[in-house]
Amino acid sequence: ISTFAFAWVGARVAASKNMDYGGILFVAAVSALSGGTFRNLVLQLKPAWINHPYLFIAVAVAFLLTIIQGKKKPIGKFGLVLDSFGLGFAVVAAVEVSLNYGTPIYAAVVLGVLSGVLGGLTRDVLCQVPPVLLHRVTSGTVSVLGAIVYVVLYKLGQDSLVSAVISGLVIVLLRLLSVKLKINLPKLK
Repeated sequence: ISTFAFAWVGARVAASKNMDYGGILFVAAVSALSGGTFRNLVLQLKPAWINHPYLFIAVAVAFLLTIIQGKKKPIGKFGLVLDSFGLGFAVVAAVEVSLNYGTPIYAAVVLGVLSGVLGGLTRDVLCQVPPVLLHRVTSGTVSVLGAIVYVVLYKLGQDSLVSAVISGLVIVLLRLLSVKLKINLPKLK
């Protein structure tokens, strides 16, 4: 889910920047795969797409949908909801994998956040737009909160599925709520 969501949003942003098909596909793949790849490399694991090449199917489908839709179609509410669920899945999965490999709790939180937001940050840099993570949306903040919820539940001995569902919902609901209510972190004046 997160692979497709991140690939689709990446492809849409690349298309809106008038990139050719190669650029759109590249940005979609980098958006979708860089966060998990970074996490796995830090944990000294193979990137997930090496062991699970089916992840490229999600990237290809996102690319094809973007080509069919054309460059003028905005991401819209559906894209925002899908991207929020992708963020929740990515952060929770990264925290869980990190903890399963014996990573200290603080490192699991950091890897969870980076896994969730690195693809979008890289997408914006490649598309030469101001990174939305750094000035407009609360992706980073809700990722930190969701990762902390997961590790607190983990320390309390909660089942991993329950921890994943609760922390994932925290991420998705807070992100959607912050976008709907236009809540952002304060800026220097």
